[in-house]
Amino acid sequence: MYFCDMNRHTGTTASDDLFRKRGEELLQRSAPLADRMRPRTLDEYIGQRHIIGEGRLLRRAIQVDQLSSLIFYGPPGTGKTTLARIIANTTSAKFISINAVLAGVKDIRDAIEQAHQSLSLYGKRTILFIDEVHRFNKSQQDALLPHVENGVLTLIGATTENPYFEVNKALVSRSRIFQLQQLTGDDLKEVARQALTDKERGYGSRTVHIDDDALEHLVRVASGDARGVLNALELAVETTTTGDDGTVHIDRATIEDSIQKRAVLYDKDGDAHYDTISAFIKSLRGSDPDAALYWMAKMLYAGEDPRFIFRRMLILAGEDVGMADPRAIGVVVDAARAFDYVGLPEGRYHLAHACLYLATAPKSNSSMGFFDATATVSSERQDDVPNHLRDASRDKEGFGHGAGYLYPHAYRDHWVAQQYLPRSLQGKLFYQPSDQGFEKAIADQVARLREARLEAMVESDDHSPLSDGPGSDGETPVHQQWLERSLGSRGVQLGSIRATLLEKTALRPSALVLDLCTRTGLLALEAARIVREGGVWALSHSGESLTTASQMASRIDPLSRPVVLQTDWDRFEQDLFAAAGVGVLFDAIIGRSVLTKITDKKKLIGRIAGLLAPGGRIVLAETVPSAGQRLSALVDFSEIDPQARALFVECENDLFADRDDPMVNWTAKSLGDDLSAVTDGSCMVTTQALRERRRIKPGDIDFWFRVTDGTTERLSLGERCARRLDEATVRIIRELFHRKLDHQEVEWHSEVAYVVMTAAAGAA
Repeated sequence: MYFCDMNRHTGTTASDDLFRKRGEELLQRSAPLADRMRPRTLDEYIGQRHIIGEGRLLRRAIQVDQLSSLIFYGPPGTGKTTLARIIANTTSAKFISINAVLAGVKDIRDAIEQAHQSLSLYGKRTILFIDEVHRFNKSQQDALLPHVENGVLTLIGATTENPYFEVNKALVSRSRIFQLQQLTGDDLKEVARQALTDKERGYGSRTVHIDDDALEHLVRVASGDARGVLNALELAVETTTTGDDGTVHIDRATIEDSIQKRAVLYDKDGDAHYDTISAFIKSLRGSDPDAALYWMAKMLYAGEDPRFIFRRMLILAGEDVGMADPRAIGVVVDAARAFDYVGLPEGRYHLAHACLYLATAPKSNSSMGFFDATATVSSERQDDVPNHLRDASRDKEGFGHGAGYLYPHAYRDHWVAQQYLPRSLQGKLFYQPSDQGFEKAIADQVARLREARLEAMVESDDHSPLSDGPGSDGETPVHQQWLERSLGSRGVQLGSIRATLLEKTALRPSALVLDLCTRTGLLALEAARIVREGGVWALSHSGESLTTASQMASRIDPLSRPVVLQTDWDRFEQDLFAAAGVGVLFDAIIGRSVLTKITDKKKLIGRIAGLLAPGGRIVLAETVPSAGQRLSALVDFSEIDPQARALFVECENDLFADRDDPMVNWTAKSLGDDLSAVTDGSCMVTTQALRERRRIKPGDIDFWFRVTDGTTERLSLGERCARRLDEATVRIIRELFHRKLDHQEVEWHSEVAYVVMTAAAGAA
């Protein structure tokens, strides 16, 4: 006779229990490290001290087994399911676990029936743990409600989504919400150390050494996810060959391979952190979406907290976009809320959306008026301002950080031409606007800003008598600073000049256009957008400009892009005929700064006119150096001897009207008179006065009054003064400029002449 020892509650035999236990042990040993290392008790649990630290409500409730319904809410890998398992190990109540992704109505009914039986037969409460509870639909959640209300079930839900949105309000109101936070770097290091020292479940029985920088990279890339740390650590250990000394050595390269993410130079507590966020903010402020995306991608790749980036974008939306687009703050706030709602990785779309919106938004810093008020308050008696309200960053400039950075709000249209990407990535595009909806309206705007920015960066400031002449070697640091400030407003001015020039050209869609002197394609690319049925040719006069203009042109549709040729003024007709065809004639010939330094301007225009079709038009925009800003107009000379002042003005006039210098020995009027004699048609020259706000620095004044070693072709203002004034008087005038202009903003004047020549109908 066969006797079987049955468990009277479950109906299973002792042998069944033995086999099941044996199977569970085998499964545990073969389980992934992340599963094996799940904490079994509160003492093993790492992190979330704000809810399970000593004396905290949840810890006390678990210890005394007096739990009410709970919902654990937090990102993946923060320990929601682990907390539920710890409760299962410590509670005397019946514990049932289901996953909302896999469970159906039948599973819910079975759990409720078991709970009723447990309570009626044995007087035991039932805790029902539902992982990913937000996956239950409304009717499934409603089915639980009466049983939670009458105490048959104690619900513990786990969700990565905000329960106030995704869980029925009735269930939420009957549950206590505990929000779990991403684990800190120290928490994740402790998780890794625990796995390496645990002999029963981890690698404590093996000698494993992980380098400090490898552990730092692992923790940073894991971004608060303990499961990610353990999975990468397991892969690293299991795939690394044991050394001769019996040690498994894990370096950073091994960790990078294991977690499939390269380490980047980014210390979240050091210079790289602050330098990178500074580059990001300055790129947004400078309306460069490509650079902004690059720097944000670098921060996220290195493990930066997305909420930190959102906070900085929210500040910029108020400080730098401001009233120019009041919607910007709302866009960033909505994107941040959406990110909290969605989480990573999909939340990166909302980061990119906020970043691109801010980068392409118009800019205004009118809110800086608040800081004017702060300055007024700080000028009052010291005891009127509490110590904790004073400016803590007043010494920042003393360290020289940000030297050479051009503040966009100091210039017209709140935009300034400067390179925001690293030098090695100059011209690299990350953002390509589509042709749909609102984005279609900003596509051309973004392209034009890029072109103007690049044009201003590559051209030299050789259109002012205050700069060195052609071929000079005066590349002193002071000169470079002067060039940077000169180029600072050039982007805005170039955009305006381009628009005016092309308006005067009156291009038809079928026109054949020649750009006489392209550097980056500033005019040629815009002409190509207008001339859809014709064509655009552009002449470059250096290998560098050929490369740059060709790269810019390559981004346009092949059928529409300009054809760029390298040539020089001695043979440009031959090169053009060789490429475009002998006798080719153009409907429009355009150019910027073509004649400025040409000695025989009439002769060159005559050659250019030979390429013009009957009735065609030549339109040039020429900076007029002789009409540039006079320094004597910037200061009050009343304290200087009148005779000395008169001599200084004479020196300045000589600088701006040197008869032997082809750059300054002409005016807009004389240019018009000379060119009128060349054409069979009409010639009209008009001028446009340009004004900008420019901040004068001490180095600028020193540059104007410099004395060179005689190698420059053009005498400086200081050298001209030394010929007519004694040394003491020159020093007094120089000191006057320093006292009156150092670090002051002035209105800087310049002039551009537009030459419009129209060929007679029927003329060749």
